[in-house]
Amino acid sequence: MIHNKKVVVVMPAYNAEKTLEQTYNEVPFDIVDEVILVDDKSSDNTSEKAKAIGIHHVITHEQNKGYGGNQKSCYNKALEIGADIVIMVHPDYQYTPKLIASMCYIIANDVYQVVLASRILGKGALKGGMPIYKYIANRILTFTQNVLMGQKLSEYHTGYRAFSKEVLEAIDYNINSDDFVFDNQMLAQIAFAGYEMAEVTCPTKYFEEASSINFKRSSIYGLGVLWTSFSFFLQKLGMGSFKIFKGIKKK
Repeated sequence: MIHNKKVVVVMPAYNAEKTLEQTYNEVPFDIVDEVILVDDKSSDNTSEKAKAIGIHHVITHEQNKGYGGNQKSCYNKALEIGADIVIMVHPDYQYTPKLIASMCYIIANDVYQVVLASRILGKGALKGGMPIYKYIANRILTFTQNVLMGQKLSEYHTGYRAFSKEVLEAIDYNINSDDFVFDNQMLAQIAFAGYEMAEVTCPTKYFEEASSINFKRSSIYGLGVLWTSFSFFLQKLGMGSFKIFKGIKKK
């Protein structure tokens, strides 16, 4: 705990057997109370590995629900067990859990309610091996999103995020897509609710076992990101009504 706030790490997993233990071993258990792993019907032994290394909350999907569907299970379970601060860390070891404490203290001290670990601040992305086409696409999409959504983030596409309970309860993330665009829909909802988002510099690693989507899926994701940003823009102007923004509790 930090300041009597329960800290829960959630890990959306898919075929993470080879990297899970290395990721788990870097979790700072002096402040982290619980770890939840959701296995989205992996073809390896991710669930068994999770239980073997001591993760008590292991959820195994009987059918593959997608990256967004996996996160929904993660956050729902975290709120169910009383989390005050929830941190999503991918168990593929692309991001180091060593930043968890820094991200959590920002929230626990009520400075910000959302913290993103950015690969773009500093030189973490290219230094860590991010493919150049992904880096360029990231920069173009982020610039466009900042313009349409009135934000100043360095990137919207990191998979390393921390949220307060207040934020998770203020938005209806369960109504979002089950695919990769879930991440951006969630940030759009948070911005629409009026919460500011902090960023910390994060190193990253690209290697064979690290999860990644191919060019086709990346293109579909990019189009979904643009549509989400345009939806936010139109909703703010009162020129549209989109379901992801319904029922949001504004700050």
